[in-house]
Amino acid sequence: MFQKLVAIEPVSLIPSTEKKLHAYAKEVILYPDIPTDDNETATRIGDADAVLLSYTSQLGKASLEQCPNVKYIGMCCSLYSPESANVDIRYANSRGITVTGIRDYGDEGVVEYVISELVRCLHGFGQTPWDGVAREITGLKAGIVGLGKSGGMIADALHFFGAEISYFARSEKATARTKGYRFLPLDELLEESESVFCCLNKNTVLLQEAQFEKLGNKKMLFNTGLSPAWDEAPFLKWLEGDNLCFCDTVGALGGGHLRNHPKVRCMGVSSGRTRQAFDRLSEKVLQNLAGFTGIKTQ
Repeated sequence: MFQKLVAIEPVSLIPSTEKKLHAYAKEVILYPDIPTDDNETATRIGDADAVLLSYTSQLGKASLEQCPNVKYIGMCCSLYSPESANVDIRYANSRGITVTGIRDYGDEGVVEYVISELVRCLHGFGQTPWDGVAREITGLKAGIVGLGKSGGMIADALHFFGAEISYFARSEKATARTKGYRFLPLDELLEESESVFCCLNKNTVLLQEAQFEKLGNKKMLFNTGLSPAWDEAPFLKWLEGDNLCFCDTVGALGGGHLRNHPKVRCMGVSSGRTRQAFDRLSEKVLQNLAGFTGIKTQ
């Protein structure tokens, strides 16, 4: 059991889970707002030996070196790699601090967002139909960039509606082959696809000037990651054509200065932040705590 567990910011846990945190620490402190800087973060942690945080704060060396008692950091958000994390995992590990994160808790909402926006665009619900006349997803040439959990789910959903699926990933996936999905080099996928869906880890940029030239005109580009999958200058040049870009969050788009662009459709909200996602997130946070402490709750 921890002596003191501190959530340095709101971590989106359901109330029943917040109550269960007391099974893991003698003292639990949950802050209702986001710390303003490294010093405030360090002050909030203080002498705690366990820390929880979401994706809206940074927890780096400058804060951690002021907090010698920390032995566990629970990220109540996605953790894909040390490079993309908002925690300095390498420094934490050098101190013997265990860092855990969450995966695959909000993907269902993201898939629903993609299908919803695609259907609205193709059919012309509240807008001009993409082809000038309403059409179905059936027969759409869809290219998935990044066939991880969310990319795979988007591919499966589009395939269910009759789309032809191609994908680019680090390597060919045997399970994708059995479903009839084509593994293509990135440039070839961009050139062939009518609609491209970028499902990449945070801070992964694959679309630069040469790739936008391959993507060409009369295309739809979806980004479901936490950050842009492109360099901004060639992206803006590409938007000058008869093209559209869809992002649920401003972070995925690259900033608020792009939100009102006439070729951009940005919801300004995270489609993965649903009631069910918070349930899954809460359960996985408790699983991580149980795995570290050996304490299990009902």
